[in-house]
Amino acid sequence: MLKITVLDRPEAVSIKLEGRLGGPWATELARTWNSLFPSLNSRKCSLDLCDVTWVDTDGRHLLREIYEQSGAAFVFNTPMSKHFAAEAMRSGEQENED
Repeated sequence: MLKITVLDRPEAVSIKLEGRLGGPWATELARTWNSLFPSLNSRKCSLDLCDVTWVDTDGRHLLREIYEQSGAAFVFNTPMSKHFAAEAMRSGEQENED
């Protein structure tokens, strides 16, 4: 299960994720992102991964897509959430070389 909380302010959008990002929950985050992205304009975006406990392949690709589209800043507080953020910030080319 994944809880998605969006704080949509005039200067920035923050997306807080809690739980497991995978399967149908990755699809739900994609829907949320696709509805938010057109309204971002020049606003900053952040993704709070502090309470994310697991990310599957679809979730990893989605985090990378969000990062590439928006330059989102990641918020993390554990080695695991830092790992999820670092994976998202790697380029797709590097992933193909692994």
